[in-house]
Amino acid sequence: MRFRLIPRELKFFSDFITLADRIVTGATLLERMLSSDPPAWDMALQIKQVESECDALTHDIIQRLNSTFVVPIDREDIHALAKSLDDVMDAIDAAAAVTRRYRMASLRYGARELASLTWQSAMQVKVAVEALEHKIGVHDLAVEVNRLENAADDVHDEALRRLFEEEKDAITVIKWKEVLDLLEEATDRCEDCANVLEGVVVKHG
Repeated sequence: MRFRLIPRELKFFSDFITLADRIVTGATLLERMLSSDPPAWDMALQIKQVESECDALTHDIIQRLNSTFVVPIDREDIHALAKSLDDVMDAIDAAAAVTRRYRMASLRYGARELASLTWQSAMQVKVAVEALEHKIGVHDLAVEVNRLENAADDVHDEALRRLFEEEKDAITVIKWKEVLDLLEEATDRCEDCANVLEGVVVKHG
């Protein structure tokens, strides 16, 4: 039998889309978790399951990258994009896990707003990932993710200002600051991912 090199492996694009779709699922669950008062704490367990699925998908991408001869974009870009997508889901999971751990009795300003901005950012990242193969529209989507991250910064700053002014119990302040910081971090990770996507398009466009 004649040995045949593996052709250019385009499955990476569909894998990225699958990974982005699971991130949107995780962001949707986070938004639902924080839509009630008190939060639906046990929904954090569903988010953890999605995070585990994303870990497995990311592992599969890296494993295939190591065994594929011809890839559609640079290897370092595939690795960076897989990692940045996984980082988004890790941040969503961390925010949900801490909220469940502390069993917040009622939500403060900023929690729902940041969860909503995380969902919006995840949706924009998903659309950008879907556009990556043809490299059309990714820049505009990255700009929108950046705008959402800036909006999250503003919400986060205002939420902390209100927390420090209104809450007198030091332990509660510490808990809520951690929750709010982790929620804001999820939008940061979305922006990081959008930057990677934009960089790939600039390099290969």
